[in-house]
Amino acid sequence: MYQLSIVSPRQVVFEGKVKSVKVPGAAGSFEMLTDHAPIIALLKKGPVYVVNENLEKQQFNIAGGFVEFKHNQCTILADAIE
Repeated sequence: MYQLSIVSPRQVVFEGKVKSVKVPGAAGSFEMLTDHAPIIALLKKGPVYVVNENLEKQQFNIAGGFVEFKHNQCTILADAIE
């Protein structure tokens, strides 16, 4: 598991431990699991799928933004959450 934060200019939408996150990358969707290689990527409009520590699935629709993953910390900076 790793720490995830999903942030928009207005608020922190999600913060907690997760097992996986799938994001709409500008070059195609990709999933990040624990110990993923460090990455910074541009995100396009689309769904972010989260599997939290209780194996519950959540979906957030973003209007684009960026994702950064390093040292089992993931931050999604969304332009807006729909």
